[in-house]
Amino acid sequence: MRNRVVGFIILGIALLIAFIIYSFNRAMRDIINTSCSHGSSCPMWGSLNFQTNVSIGITAFVVLIGIYLIFFGREEKIVMKIKKIREQFEARKITKENYRDVMKKLNSEEKLVFGKVIDVQGVMMQSQLVEKTKLNKVKITRILDKLEIMGLIERKRRGMANVVILKY
Repeated sequence: MRNRVVGFIILGIALLIAFIIYSFNRAMRDIINTSCSHGSSCPMWGSLNFQTNVSIGITAFVVLIGIYLIFFGREEKIVMKIKKIREQFEARKITKENYRDVMKKLNSEEKLVFGKVIDVQGVMMQSQLVEKTKLNKVKITRILDKLEIMGLIERKRRGMANVVILKY
C-alpha cells in the first residue's frame, strides 16, 4: 500500500480512538460524580485526569504518525522517480530483438534476469527481480554485478532498495 493511503487509515483510527476516549471519559465522569462525595479532592478525579492525559498523548502520537506518512512518506517519492525514469525510456521501444546479440553472450540465468529487465521496458526494483525470477537475493545480486560490469545495466540506490536501469 502507498504510504499516503496508510496515513489516511491511521488518521481514521486516531479519530476512532479519540471518540472512544471521549465516550469513556464522559461515562467515568458521570460515575465519579454520583459515587464520590469528596468533590474535586477525590482520588478518582486524579486517576481520571491522568488516564485522559495519557489517552490524548497516545492519540496525538498516532495522529502525528498519520500526518507524517501522508506528507513525508518516502515510498511515493521512489515510485515517482521510477515513473520519471520510465518516461525517459518510453521514447525508445525496448524489445529482446534489439538485444539479440547481447543475449547470445549470456548464460541462462543472466538471460533470465536481463530479459525480465527488458520486459518491463528497462526500469525495475531489484526486489521485483527476486520475485519474478524466483532466484534468491544473493544470486540476483551476483548476476546484476556481472551485467553491470558488462555495461548492460546500472543500479541506483534508492533508500534501502536498488533500482535496476537498462543501459543503451
